[in-house]
Amino acid sequence: MFIPKLYKSEDYNLMKEIIKENSFALLISSVNKIRATHSMMILNEDDPENIYIETHISRANLQAKTLANGDEVLCDFLGAHTYISSSWYDHINVSTWNYEAVQVYGKVDIMNQEELYNHLEKLTYKYEKFQQCPMMVKDMGKEFVEKEMKGAFGLKIIPTEIFIKQKLSQNRKENDYESIILNLENSDENGRQIAGKMKQIKKINNIKKPNII
Repeated sequence: MFIPKLYKSEDYNLMKEIIKENSFALLISSVNKIRATHSMMILNEDDPENIYIETHISRANLQAKTLANGDEVLCDFLGAHTYISSSWYDHINVSTWNYEAVQVYGKVDIMNQEELYNHLEKLTYKYEKFQQCPMMVKDMGKEFVEKEMKGAFGLKIIPTEIFIKQKLSQNRKENDYESIILNLENSDENGRQIAGKMKQIKKINNIKKPNII
């Protein structure tokens, strides 16, 4: 994705937040043909110095039939996003969209059976732990899970490049910036989420500004 300098972030904590909160992402490959699959992804941080992404897709998926160890793929995560109306400015301009996004380019490392089993355990735990009567992988019985695993293609994506974009009206003057926040706070959940992000950025920037006497 194109990232103007103003919107480029190198905040890896933000990257982790976006991936964890928006883990149903696009797995994109270009072996023989461009293909894309929405899949559940987990950020593996067992070794903080060597993080990677875990996911799985159906073995019947054409991506699974073509991907091999070492192939390059792109994991595309769209974070918070919302429409920004130009009617909120004090001058004529065009409307736009505010959003956060992460793109991770990486090399494929196909999971073995043990790795796939552990991946499914972690993935299930992440979402089942909030249920009233959680159904964990261990509750399903190993024989049943291993049978179901025959239809799954597990892969690890070892990052080679990471891009973080945070487009939150940083190019707007202060009164327009405040107007955007006010309007977003009175909109939907996505709008309120972006408003909160914009407030955080303003707070950080104000802290960074030197005191002028």
